[in-house]
Amino acid sequence: MLDALTVALSAAALALAAWCGHAAYRNQPTKDWHFIGMAVVTLLALVQLVTGIVRLAGGERADQGSVIFIAYLIGAFAAVPAAGLLSLSERTRWGSVTVAAGAVVLAVLEVRLYDIWKG
Repeated sequence: MLDALTVALSAAALALAAWCGHAAYRNQPTKDWHFIGMAVVTLLALVQLVTGIVRLAGGERADQGSVIFIAYLIGAFAAVPAAGLLSLSERTRWGSVTVAAGAVVLAVLEVRLYDIWKG
């Protein structure tokens, strides 16, 4: 995996979590700008998903197993979009809380992905 991409994705996810957490603190639902932030984080996660699969296809191996690595890659890719979809159904401050929680989950998954890849 690319360490710089993992760090960038973790930082972007934590920034999104703080931004949506602040919106929840101010009693606001997710807004269009939040969805743009979610799209940026999701795009970074897609780049990581493709990079991980390409590196596995190129012969590199995750220290703790390729199957679990791919499962975590897919989970990391799906975390923020799933939270965004849930926030659309909850147009209160709890929608913002949901996105903030999904972004924190993504940051934690990034730490685990790094651990799986490096051993």
